[in-house]
Amino acid sequence: MKQVKRYEYIDDYLLKIRSKGRFSFTFEELKQTFDSSERAIRQKLYRLKADNKIAIIRKDFYVVLPPEYSENGSLPIFLYIDDLMNYLERNYYVALYSAAALSGAAHQQPMEYQVIVQSPMRTIAENNTRINFLVRKTWEQEGIEKKNSAAGYFNVSSPELTALDFMSFNGKIGGISRIVPILGELIEEMKPSRMYKIASTYPQISSIQRLGHLCDKVYDRQDLVAPIKRALKNKPTQNILLSVTSPKQGNIDRDWKVDINVIIENDL
Repeated sequence: MKQVKRYEYIDDYLLKIRSKGRFSFTFEELKQTFDSSERAIRQKLYRLKADNKIAIIRKDFYVVLPPEYSENGSLPIFLYIDDLMNYLERNYYVALYSAAALSGAAHQQPMEYQVIVQSPMRTIAENNTRINFLVRKTWEQEGIEKKNSAAGYFNVSSPELTALDFMSFNGKIGGISRIVPILGELIEEMKPSRMYKIASTYPQISSIQRLGHLCDKVYDRQDLVAPIKRALKNKPTQNILLSVTSPKQGNIDRDWKVDINVIIENDL
């Protein structure tokens, strides 16, 4: 039996989407709902976008812009990131500065987000939103938390995993000097028992060493130092750079085999 088309206007359908707590929709969804031609649907979407009632996030994936967001032309990604990644059939988690901000650490640029995926993805830069995708081929679910938004749950790294990822990607996200003040706030949310579980399975040993050095010599968090040392036990360590973007100095912290090649200023 032919499916009954229940909505005469796309505007009405978008109101129905919002009434169900959703913010996103796809072009294919509209094709299945309306008898109109593809051209007619796209023309209507073009007008809605021009009126700042919707925004395009990725080809054929759109979000509805409520009045409080229409002037800015973008939504916080937490309202649609899970739908987007399901649409793209990608595993993901919100990470780094974005995850730190969700844990209460400040300094996050509000419209620039970081998401970790398992294979390369093109940066999304639409209107005032920028989503940078960074790659980790595998991860353990132990470090992934579910956070709730007005549109449902999405994946985000725990404070412990966020800290290790900061160490791993420090050369791509502004360097250790930018990370230190954020990490100083994030560290207040980190738990020793969870730190051990996540660090013991983290694949990049150098990141565990960097985090151990900072917890020990910069933040003096001995409750976190102990589980990090335990996680490093029997792992093959070697001398590594604290900052991957600076030349080696030969100023080695022997406890962690970390070359302190940048000046750390921690004002906390």
